[in-house]
Amino acid sequence: MSEQPELTAAELVVTEPQPDDWGANTLDRYDWQASMAAADGLELYRQALGTEKRLQDGESRRILCEYHEDWVALHGGDAELVSAKHRDPSADAYRTLNQLAHEGGLAHLFLRWRALQEKPTCRLATSGGLASGDVQEFATIMRALRDARRSRKQIEITDEYRPSIEKFRSAIHANSGKHLPEDWIEGSEGEVSLDGQRQQIARFISMLDIQSELTRRADIGFAAPTKCAKPVVEHLGFDVPCEAVWNAVYGLFFQRMKAAGPRTDAVISPVLAFASGTESPTSADKERELASRIVTMQDIDLAVITAVANPSAYGSLASPIRLSRAAVKMRKGSCSDNSIERAEQLRRDYQRYWRGRLSGDPTALAEREKLRWLLLRVSDRSDTPALRSRNGWGADFWIALQDALDEIPAEQLPSGMDSELLLGGVSDLTNECKIWFSEGFDVAAEINRIRDENRGSAA
Repeated sequence: MSEQPELTAAELVVTEPQPDDWGANTLDRYDWQASMAAADGLELYRQALGTEKRLQDGESRRILCEYHEDWVALHGGDAELVSAKHRDPSADAYRTLNQLAHEGGLAHLFLRWRALQEKPTCRLATSGGLASGDVQEFATIMRALRDARRSRKQIEITDEYRPSIEKFRSAIHANSGKHLPEDWIEGSEGEVSLDGQRQQIARFISMLDIQSELTRRADIGFAAPTKCAKPVVEHLGFDVPCEAVWNAVYGLFFQRMKAAGPRTDAVISPVLAFASGTESPTSADKERELASRIVTMQDIDLAVITAVANPSAYGSLASPIRLSRAAVKMRKGSCSDNSIERAEQLRRDYQRYWRGRLSGDPTALAEREKLRWLLLRVSDRSDTPALRSRNGWGADFWIALQDALDEIPAEQLPSGMDSELLLGGVSDLTNECKIWFSEGFDVAAEINRIRDENRGSAA
């Protein structure tokens, strides 16, 4: 009997079933994760284009979404597991290794890496920062062990590394629950010794990268086109808005995150797939079964070409000038278009938060009213005579409000609320004409004037 060839990391990813499912995504989480995966996809695409600015035959870079981890970047036989964790400003930086293991998802990432025979590299992509102390020390050890691995040196646990590795090993135990590897359980068959567990942890750390302080959810719509799509547009030499390319590629990833959307290479139902004498499916067969979750470079290439050919179809579906009361008042106060767009998005997020709370929480109404009074008090204190003495003081007022809201302790806020949503609350109160960014004026008349201007421009 011939010996089976050893599988590569990429082959293991598509052939090994998911050991568990640790919960469903919310819409907000999908949105941010799809944006981060799209950013990875665009960078892989730019690399794949090379100096010739075209994909080569047999180009194998692709991204597998929501399988084993939030996504897996694949290239040839290599694979990188990516855990994406959005962290709101109110949560602050990761301060302990236990937080990093649980809230940062490193415990889950470790278990996936171990189930895949320790072959893939791993990455945590997060909007959170890394606080000084244990977490920064862990990051320093991670870089040192990674450099050792890449230099093909033996991974050794020195006296300097041992305390941090032991703390992280304890965090894995504390945050894995029923998913803890059976051979890590004391008294189990084939039990891995403490030293053996530490060695596994050290090898995992050498395969790990932490990408911290990424763009937060509230800002991604404004930052991503320039940050992620513009390098591709410039590399290809196209004269189109980078926003159109971003929207096309982001939409592709949003669909794949939900294992949805049409595929040109999809297969119909397998006929006689399990008949007697049929061979076991190969890794290529397994990957075809996951086609609805995979974004290839050819997929991205088609999305980019389509957006370039018809950029207006992928532009933002917004009026030339925002016509909400909040937007008109902020514009009158000389706030920038970016600030107005952000305020509008945060106001929708704030309203959605309270719709969810009010639908089934009897305490939500009282909490909302208490928060409204707090926001009004903050705006009153930020609205000073010195501020109003400046021309177009609304922009400075917007910045002063953000600084004041950032200082409010998390324990004074409703559960799940952060400084970004508080800013959405300010926008909501502005829309109710409770907060102003300029001297008072007839808002309805100004809206009618702008609407007439928009009609004139369209004509």
